Amino acid sequence: MENEKTRYSDAELKEFKELIQEKLRSSKEELAALASSLSSPNANGTDDTAGTYKTLEDGSATLEKEQINQLAARQKKFIEQLEAALVRIENKTYGICRETGKLIPKERLRAVPHTTITMEAKLKQ
Repeated sequence: MENEKTRYSDAELKEFKELIQEKLRSSKEELAALASSLSSPNANGTDDTAGTYKTLEDGSATLEKEQINQLAARQKKFIEQLEAALVRIENKTYGICRETGKLIPKERLRAVPHTTITMEAKLKQ
């Protein structure tokens, strides 16, 4: 094996860092939007609707709140994964599969920048 790369160069890591920071920015904006939609009560302006529709409204509002909470939780987890990826960049361990120890292909990292395993390892799971 002639000089097979075991880690990404600093320049490559910098490129991934910028990609991740951009995703972090947009993810945090999305999370803030979800949080503000949760904190604004009855944004639909249906306060003056007749009482008969109130119970339907409440049920639908509760369901919507649950869905927004789930989206927010997923978004928080994604942000944590991106932040962990930034730590791996600092440690220069970014892009190395935790299962095989091989370098994760750039295409995969561009598509899923927070991944810690190659497709090969993922398919074995």
